[in-house]
Amino acid sequence: MSWPYDYIIIGAGSAGCAVANRLAKDMALRILIIEAGPPDNNFKLKMPAGFASLGEKSPFNWRYETVPQKHCNDRRMYWPRGKTLGGSSSINAMLYVRGHASDYDHWRQLGNEGWSYREVLPFFKKAEHNERYNDEYHGTEGPLNVAEQKDALEINDGFIRACAQAGIPRNDDFNGAEQYGVGYYQVTQRDQQRWSTASAYLRPAVERNRNNVHVISNALVERIILDQNRAMGVRYVVDGRDEVARCSREIILSGGAVNSPQLLMLSGIGPADHLASLGIRPLHDLPGVGGNLQDHLDAAILQYAKPGKTYGRSSKLWALYQYVANKKGPGTSPIAESGGFLYTKQGLSAPDIQLHFLPVMVVDHGRTEMRKDGYSLHVCTLRPESRGTIRLKSKDPKEHPLIDANYLAERRDLDTLIDGVKMGRDIFAQAGFDPYRAEEFQPGAAVKTDAELEQWIRAKCETIYHPVGTCKMGPSTDPMAVVDNRCRVHGLVGLRVVDASVMPTLVGGNTNAPTIMIAERVAGFMQEP
Repeated sequence: MSWPYDYIIIGAGSAGCAVANRLAKDMALRILIIEAGPPDNNFKLKMPAGFASLGEKSPFNWRYETVPQKHCNDRRMYWPRGKTLGGSSSINAMLYVRGHASDYDHWRQLGNEGWSYREVLPFFKKAEHNERYNDEYHGTEGPLNVAEQKDALEINDGFIRACAQAGIPRNDDFNGAEQYGVGYYQVTQRDQQRWSTASAYLRPAVERNRNNVHVISNALVERIILDQNRAMGVRYVVDGRDEVARCSREIILSGGAVNSPQLLMLSGIGPADHLASLGIRPLHDLPGVGGNLQDHLDAAILQYAKPGKTYGRSSKLWALYQYVANKKGPGTSPIAESGGFLYTKQGLSAPDIQLHFLPVMVVDHGRTEMRKDGYSLHVCTLRPESRGTIRLKSKDPKEHPLIDANYLAERRDLDTLIDGVKMGRDIFAQAGFDPYRAEEFQPGAAVKTDAELEQWIRAKCETIYHPVGTCKMGPSTDPMAVVDNRCRVHGLVGLRVVDASVMPTLVGGNTNAPTIMIAERVAGFMQEP
């Protein structure tokens, strides 16, 4: 047992690393970071395209599965989540996307003071070192390196041309004045290497002063210890030993949208009836824990291509050699190289569909190898109305929780996705794709009507890896709110949740940059006098 740390951070993921870095600037503080996964020292985590070949048995991935999804043919959906230093920022596609300004204004309208777009923009900029942009929307002095792709395939230009032919404008900066349009994604890379939050935030904090930042990896936190209404410490297992760490100031829970609600419930914090049904003594009844789950659901249009135009048959050994020798070739790719944001109908305040264009055919999250030339257009509904839950399967901390995303429970989510797929097919039909196009693989020529598209979507849709909302931020008058506008757990002292789980609603875009912003914002709150 150690006594005491000032702060204990549970989870060295995107948010945990950022909070640790900012707190550690005060050299007088003692900070403990506990991470369930191993260190991020595998070469495949550094080479940008390496995440695509981490495989089924990767120790860096929680490899979750949902419960059977009622509205998706009772399929269990695969949910990869990062389990290493850097969390999901160590295994994601590295796209730097913030969402739409109106998303944050909506958070403020829900009663979260301090979270309007005007108020969060300085924290996006504080995090960012953008190699291309230095303007009112972008920062150049932050730890998170944001770069242009250096070696994207030429077929992306064909995609952008085809979009122009379909009436969709080019946009070179999805995080600037306007989100609408298509173009190349910027990526969290530095010198053609993945630049995770472990690289950007955690290592500099540890190297700055090894005495005040202590990192324990391969350690599973089993519960947060409460003394009445105060969080006092954590119980964890490392190398088969039970350990206890105590803290004098605060515990920061940064486990993500799955692990954070799971650990709260294992600690007796959550819906009292659910906890009691599993033999867990409810210490703090908080009905919203594990509720409000939202995720971006994705349908992928797959097209065969003429030979030599995509990554389809490129040799993995040759790609590895090119990357190691001169940081060029497919190894530098985020796989999703271009894309954009579209409106499915007029009168919307923000785009409601996101596209990710991949110059390769990806089936079942890349777990099924496609040795054929082709390309993919991933289409997702940006603001789903469906809400799901995270619930405990048992009181065993090692047992994965029950994830029910409740995809397509709301008809509007499906209708938006059908419209988005039709727009994607229209893009693929344009002359810009004439030099590349062969026949359609998915949905396939036989799938034509909306009813047929609906059947295909229910059979083939998947997550695009953006679960949020399960420890909702909101005022105490909101019965589903878990944390206040400074991410302090309602009704408890010394405990915050800081990660994607606090998002009250899903943002219109990828979630890594917003998660880092949340960490920067809360660290700012914590450092106020």
